[in-house]
Amino acid sequence: MTCQNTTAYGNLADDPVLNRLIERVGRPDPFDWAERDFPSSTNFEAMALHIVGQQISIAAALTIFARIATAAGGIVTPDTLLVLADDDLRACGLSRAKAAYLHDLAQRQAAGTIDLEHMDDIDDATALTDLTAIHGVGLWSAQMFPIHQLERPDILPAGDIGIRRAIQSAWHLTGTPSIEETRRRATAWAPYRTYASALLWASLRAAPVAARTR
Repeated sequence: MTCQNTTAYGNLADDPVLNRLIERVGRPDPFDWAERDFPSSTNFEAMALHIVGQQISIAAALTIFARIATAAGGIVTPDTLLVLADDDLRACGLSRAKAAYLHDLAQRQAAGTIDLEHMDDIDDATALTDLTAIHGVGLWSAQMFPIHQLERPDILPAGDIGIRRAIQSAWHLTGTPSIEETRRRATAWAPYRTYASALLWASLRAAPVAARTR
């Protein structure tokens, strides 16, 4: 457990409901590779994988990405992607739209419009604005990047249905909270909303205490 993890969960424990979740599921590290859907060697590759993985299973995304890497000569970079035509990418299993999205990502990185490898000094709001300017990158995919790649501690994917359902369950709400309600509730969790998100996701995966102790 890192010092930041200890501090973050110590602060979140001031909320009695989150404290009960911490006692039940522990203190998940939101930046651990084991928590990530798509381990990768570069930030560019990670963003490309997120695009490939939209609305399909992790297994399918990794299979398709492996084909793209092979077609690209073994490594996925802006230059190797731009050499491939849309039809080449579609032959790997991508839709026409996703092939266009990958090319837009590669063109922006190659032109310097965005620099995924050097975003450490960019604030969260600017990073999300830059990422959502890429065709095919919605807010959720953009939010996953600063969590997984930049290890930002205060990102809340309020639109994520898992987080909203976890809030509904933990607070015993009669319905799933709206995105705006989720944002309002999470205001008190700043500046550690990434940790709160990890905790809420973990609570969905963890079996109830009664079930585990039978």
